[in-house]
Amino acid sequence: MVGIVLFLAAIFFIGRQKNLFDPVFKLSTHFNNVSGLQVGNTVRYSGINVGTVDNIRIVNDTTVQVDMLIQKDVQRFIKSDAMAIIGSEGIIGDRVVVISNGNPGSAQVKDGQAIASTEPIETDAIMASLQITADNAAIATDEITEILYKVNRGEGTLGRLLNDEDIANNIDATIENLKSSSKGLEENMEAAKHNFLLRGYFKKKEKAEAKKKKEAEEKLKKAEKAKKEAEEKAKADAEKQAKKK
Repeated sequence: MVGIVLFLAAIFFIGRQKNLFDPVFKLSTHFNNVSGLQVGNTVRYSGINVGTVDNIRIVNDTTVQVDMLIQKDVQRFIKSDAMAIIGSEGIIGDRVVVISNGNPGSAQVKDGQAIASTEPIETDAIMASLQITADNAAIATDEITEILYKVNRGEGTLGRLLNDEDIANNIDATIENLKSSSKGLEENMEAAKHNFLLRGYFKKKEKAEAKKKKEAEEKLKKAEKAKKEAEEKAKADAEKQAKKK
């Protein structure tokens, strides 16, 4: 009796997992490569298990057809422009078919309809890409370590700048000289403004700058005035249209 109960419980559990006791409908899709997908694998929609892979068969040398059994009560949510993608449960888990959300305005799928698909990315290709990235990172790390080693030893321009006190002092002196030169230039320019020979030039320059500033202000005022007139006209036209209606 215990064996029979366990057997019936196992049948019921497996049937629930494979949707044997729930009303279902059928969808199909096509891939060039199913990447290890097997009959009985899970079908997901919006992150929820909604069905299973019912059949996988080779149509021709470039196409593999995948038939899916989906729970009937989910049919109204799946749109005709939804797409099937092969994913996995974790990095090395079982393959699953993921049905993406379609356009909300599209019609729902019909029983037996074939939906579009997106080719899966092979795990081997991902691992190869990660290996290349890791190798490049290792090379870059070695080069940075070598550069820092040379800098710490005072080799190269950067190393001399960081480790040679004489060069650092010379740079500080150069900066101080530039500051002094800039200050002297400002003083010379101020003195030139008061020189009677150059006074006319600077006054002429100031007048030109003031004239440009005034013209810019006048243009801005005209633009604001034109904008205000256009808004008033539009408002008046709208009121006339409203009165006509």
